Amino acid sequence: MAGVTEFFGELTFNKKIMEQKLSKEVFRKLLATLESGEPLDESIAGDVAHAMKEWAIENGATHFTHWFQPQRGGTAEKHDAFITYSKEGEIVERFSAKQLIQSEPDASSFPSGGMRSTFEARGYTAWDPTSPAFLLEAGDTKTLVIPSIFLSWTGEVLDVKTPLLRSLKAVNDAAIRLQRVLGNKKVTRIKMFGGPEQEYFLFSKELYASRPDLIICGRTLFGAAPAKGQQMEDHYFGSIKDNVIQFMEHLDKELYRRGIPAKTRHNEVSPNQFEIAPLYEEANLSIDHNLQLMDIMKKVAEEHEMVAVLHEKPLAGVNGSGKHFNWSLGDNTGDNYFEPSGDPVSNIIFLLSLGAMLFGVHKYGGLLRAAVADAGNDHRLGANEAPPAIISVYLGEYLDALMNEIEGLGKITDKKMSEIYVGVQNLPKVAKDTSDRNRTSPLAFTGNKFEFRAVGSSQNCADAATVLNLMMAYGYEEIASWIEAKKGKGDVKETAIAVLEEVLKETKRVRFEGNNYDEKWHKEAEKRGLPNTKTTPDALELFLKNDAMELFERFNVLSKKELHSKIDIKLEAYNKTKDIECKTVINIAKTLVLPAIIKQINILAAANSAVKAVGIKSSVVSADIKFLNKLYSEVKSGISGVEKAMVFCEKQVDVLKIAKAYASKGAAALNALRAAVDAAEEVVADEFWPMAKYQELLLVL
Repeated sequence: MAGVTEFFGELTFNKKIMEQKLSKEVFRKLLATLESGEPLDESIAGDVAHAMKEWAIENGATHFTHWFQPQRGGTAEKHDAFITYSKEGEIVERFSAKQLIQSEPDASSFPSGGMRSTFEARGYTAWDPTSPAFLLEAGDTKTLVIPSIFLSWTGEVLDVKTPLLRSLKAVNDAAIRLQRVLGNKKVTRIKMFGGPEQEYFLFSKELYASRPDLIICGRTLFGAAPAKGQQMEDHYFGSIKDNVIQFMEHLDKELYRRGIPAKTRHNEVSPNQFEIAPLYEEANLSIDHNLQLMDIMKKVAEEHEMVAVLHEKPLAGVNGSGKHFNWSLGDNTGDNYFEPSGDPVSNIIFLLSLGAMLFGVHKYGGLLRAAVADAGNDHRLGANEAPPAIISVYLGEYLDALMNEIEGLGKITDKKMSEIYVGVQNLPKVAKDTSDRNRTSPLAFTGNKFEFRAVGSSQNCADAATVLNLMMAYGYEEIASWIEAKKGKGDVKETAIAVLEEVLKETKRVRFEGNNYDEKWHKEAEKRGLPNTKTTPDALELFLKNDAMELFERFNVLSKKELHSKIDIKLEAYNKTKDIECKTVINIAKTLVLPAIIKQINILAAANSAVKAVGIKSSVVSADIKFLNKLYSEVKSGISGVEKAMVFCEKQVDVLKIAKAYASKGAAALNALRAAVDAAEEVVADEFWPMAKYQELLLVL
């Protein structure tokens, strides 16, 4: 790879290109939107559109597309050529302000959760100028890609980016309000930063092709435990195989060309599992970059005769894949609100930001679990590899002790205040080293940011980021109101600490410094009244509680109608996923597994007949035949069980009840059939077994 700086962002319409292509005045106005959060001056849209088109065509593009994030998952795009007719009727290449700002893809086949009828097709994409346009490259074909939001004709939300952008405004307004209450007038814009660590599996393309369950469902529905899985703990941070490092190098190059700052790469816990992590960026951009990364990763893997799998649990019994979302808040002055500082005002906002986050988790922590709920993540959350479904906060020994000290202050005095400030002023020297990293906590403080560890590998981080923003906005608003109510009774910093004292007392139940995997914690969490929703339908119900809907409406992120729609879409996706899995296991069991068992029985029956013909009676061979016949019957019974479970599930009256039925009866039926098939895999000859086994999938690449 050549020097990264020589080609970094070459496929991105970045600030450097903008400055070259735009007039100084247009560039200044666009920069005000990008860096200061000012509304877009639409008078410059024509100039920006022309510059984008010229740059794109210079680089070989013939089409453009508005790239958006529908609620079905992934991304979507509709390509249009630059060509149009001139006044003289000649074909010319043109890209207008109107085309840049808005497009109209057919919205009829996107999920709407009942908000729109199938015949109501109109939907609109609108340019998001805060995320740079880029070139989509497929061989020699290039397309100008414009990151966008997606709305219905009625203005209602059809995507996951719009709520994220609305939540960014909510936390911006709430944090600035708190800063004003504290007397700080310098802050004019709040920024949220993110960095998703992406875990993934690589499988041999040839072996992958033998697994219809992996191809169709993204995960194996059958598979006996291998002799060597991850028990030797020799893969994590181990030497990277030559062909894998070549894939990683190729991936990094493609990411750098698109301005995506990939930083870290390493082996993960399970064999053939890996991780890539980026540098920190503003959250909206980091999420867009992560979506690009997932797409590019799959394409690059293909070129290396591999398949990249992003399912949360592609193989049972080994580590699943998550996407740890590192996040923090800061402002236009350069302050990170989760970075301890020696300045008293910054210390105040640091402490109050911790308090706001605790307050948000205390009131709405269950929504964080709900934000990452889907069929894939249900297999991962709660196991000893990922945070449990119980949402709690880990601060670390030093911060936890500091919070306990503030909580127990009682009456505030200047002396006590000064003692606290001395302690806080010392934080920069020791904060990052005073506590170990708690890998079992779903929400852990890691020095100058929090790490939310429950996002699934295949998921869009936007839902989780939206809820994090909402919780922080709620916390800031409540704290600001409390301080305002107490104003006039002393120094504002003293008042703020007094309010923080009350917040800490009220939110003590969500703080936990121990092992979140321990069963004792689960019992303790139940006593504290913390929700423990282990399945997607149970988790998604939390969104429909009155206080949750009021939260989304209060901050203008989603209306009740939009929120109901969102949950219906998520439940429908869950039900369709389970339906596909059930149909797939039935098909594999009937057409691949049962014939394999029959072949083994026939071989043994022929051997038994042969030895009988020479006067030898083999009770061992007869016993093996009887055992295989028993397994055959169990697989048949398991197939029948899944078929009956599907009928039962689909008879339920609404999407929530269907989902709950799939999470209970459906899951039990799948597990019963799996147990029978996995038992057969262990005794049927390799030459008859129709699919690559776990041992091959984990060790061959």
